[in-house]
Amino acid sequence: MKIYKGIGMMSGTSLDGLDLVYCHIWKPLTRWEFKIERTKSIPYSKKRQVLLQESIKLPADQLLGLHNEYGTWLGEQVGAFVAKEKLEVDFVSSHGHTVHHQPAKGLTFQIGSGQHLANACGIKTICDFRTNDVALGGQGAPLVPIGDHMLFSSYDFCLNLGGISNISFVQNNKRVAYDIGIANMLLNYITGREGLTYDKGGAMARKGSMLPELYNQLNALGYYKLPYPKSTGYEWFSTEIVPLVNAQKAPLESLLHTAVHHICEQISRQVKMIPTKKEKTLLITGGGAFNTYLTEVLKEKLGKRILLEIPSKQLIEFKEALIFCLMGVLRLEQEINVLHSVTGASKDSSSGVVYLPS
Repeated sequence: MKIYKGIGMMSGTSLDGLDLVYCHIWKPLTRWEFKIERTKSIPYSKKRQVLLQESIKLPADQLLGLHNEYGTWLGEQVGAFVAKEKLEVDFVSSHGHTVHHQPAKGLTFQIGSGQHLANACGIKTICDFRTNDVALGGQGAPLVPIGDHMLFSSYDFCLNLGGISNISFVQNNKRVAYDIGIANMLLNYITGREGLTYDKGGAMARKGSMLPELYNQLNALGYYKLPYPKSTGYEWFSTEIVPLVNAQKAPLESLLHTAVHHICEQISRQVKMIPTKKEKTLLITGGGAFNTYLTEVLKEKLGKRILLEIPSKQLIEFKEALIFCLMGVLRLEQEINVLHSVTGASKDSSSGVVYLPS
């Protein structure tokens, strides 16, 4: 029985930093199992944070330059992590950082050149997991549900609260998943305007008051009415949500309060669309799981039949990076790692491009 020793890497839309997880993954019988051995979070410097945030505006040559530079930087972070922890590593599996995501136009692009990454750390690298699915007519997102299906199937719902909220569940014996809508990206934008990194535990949001006009405008956004499979990203946020927030002359606390209630309202609507006569469990991971006020509001909106489970701090922070490590294993095994029932592609696929160091 082969035990894969890999590093999964994730940089999310919330732009808080880079997550690395070193784990062992193996398949004793019919199911994959895992053990997280080491983890590391690397906050982005303000300069890199701004660079990534503004990268969507770059002309092609500058964007490709950033793609290469960021890939080298990622490789350097891997190299330092491996050296410090004295790790034995078979491969690196990198999500990259999404800059452009317009699947309706057949476009998706995650910066972080796999070849530059592999060369910088000297380890086989797997990345670019979305392009193949988009080429097959899919959304190229969300990708994490393959891990929900293989590693966390004991839960009825898996909810990730990153920059974007997405959900995963089984319906008619098939795994279904999609981006619900906005989450931490909105909260961090509001605090960022005041020079704050984030609202710890939702303490400021708790003190605020509802802004009915903004709440109704956010809930009326067209994206929420689209059928799944669907996915969204920074483009939607910047063009449709930011102008609504900027038009409000209101205290920071009230903007956050309204945003939290909007996020929870959209999540609860989606969960309640699945009829149930018994209690069901909902696993929450991603940075939003640390927002105590948000989870309290969500629990209230969902009602007593949906039991919220917030796992260990390690799993909250590193579940996505763990699943990208699993996706790397599945790619090396030439097994399916992207589900067409989730993305809407013409078929399942084993996606990801393998780069060997030079």
